[in-house]
Amino acid sequence: MSEAPPYEPDRVDGVPHPRHTARLLGQEAAEAEVLDAWTRDKVHHAWLLTGPRGVGKATLAWKIARFLIAAPDRGGMFGGPENLDIPDDHPVAARVAALSDPGLFLMRPTLSPTGTERRDITVDVARSLRDFLHLSATDGGQRVVIVDSADQLNTQAANALLKLVEEPPARTTILLISHAPARLLPTIRSRCRVLACKPLSGLDLTTAIANAGLEPQIEPAALAQLASGSVGEAARLLQEYGPKLYSELVALGRSIPDMDRPRLLALTNGLAGAGGRTKLDTLSRLIDLFLSRLARQGAGAPPEAEATPGEAEVLSHLAPTPAAGRIWANLAQDVSARIAHGRAVNLDPSSLVLDTGLKINETGREILRG
Repeated sequence: MSEAPPYEPDRVDGVPHPRHTARLLGQEAAEAEVLDAWTRDKVHHAWLLTGPRGVGKATLAWKIARFLIAAPDRGGMFGGPENLDIPDDHPVAARVAALSDPGLFLMRPTLSPTGTERRDITVDVARSLRDFLHLSATDGGQRVVIVDSADQLNTQAANALLKLVEEPPARTTILLISHAPARLLPTIRSRCRVLACKPLSGLDLTTAIANAGLEPQIEPAALAQLASGSVGEAARLLQEYGPKLYSELVALGRSIPDMDRPRLLALTNGLAGAGGRTKLDTLSRLIDLFLSRLARQGAGAPPEAEATPGEAEVLSHLAPTPAAGRIWANLAQDVSARIAHGRAVNLDPSSLVLDTGLKINETGREILRG
């Protein structure tokens, strides 16, 4: 019998965990900032890694952790390291990959005693961190704490972590990954040095996806638009037929004001049963993306590239004015709330998607009618 895979809520299904990703793309500026601080012996005790979900924040955190724990020579007459890479065969690389390095502590959601998946990082994880810092204090080495993600700290865990960033232990660097830093305690944010990670370009995104073992059958620029420069989102979309689903949404938009009903009905295929949850998740994100791109078009800031062939024509037709853009922006909020409520009360997913499609058609008809 094969062994069950470890519980890793900080990993996107179907792609390697960030700690196993040796090559980081698109975040050269953030890497250079850390290296500069290390070269000057000015590494801050707490770094807040910010940016959209899936752009490489966790991969960067693991890269920084390996580098700091390996403690390379700062230089001398021959100069120091030029980047944050360490050799693949370095003992630290192997230990970090196995989560067995004595200088590393990972804070992430855990399973409850009954095996239930927790959404938050709980105070028991913070207590384990305290024990780690106490037990590792005597070895004299560099210690790194990765929090993935800080957005998931519950109140007690956040307060426990706050004490650490206020009174940092010696030889300890805390790396907090955050997709929404505004939600963190202001006192935590104010004591961290921000390290901003940017969305990836089409070329970097496609390369990162290929390195993860996926084969994107889509133009790099289109994939970057569809995934908003996020490797994690691109991986999800490619595994969930996202490009094809988005193409169908745009085709439905093209048929407004008389939306193609058979095509809309076909979009609901596969939503029933447990397997339909993934498709509904994907459709929800893509509907939000389509409406957001309509809003941007109307506001005079059209997307830089098409996310699917023929999209630009549909966007310009349905969002010709700033007023239309505002209508689509309002609808995006309304639809997001409708879908969230429908899922919370277990409404039939097919009915939920049909209702959403008809609402989009009705809104488009009113805009085109002027």
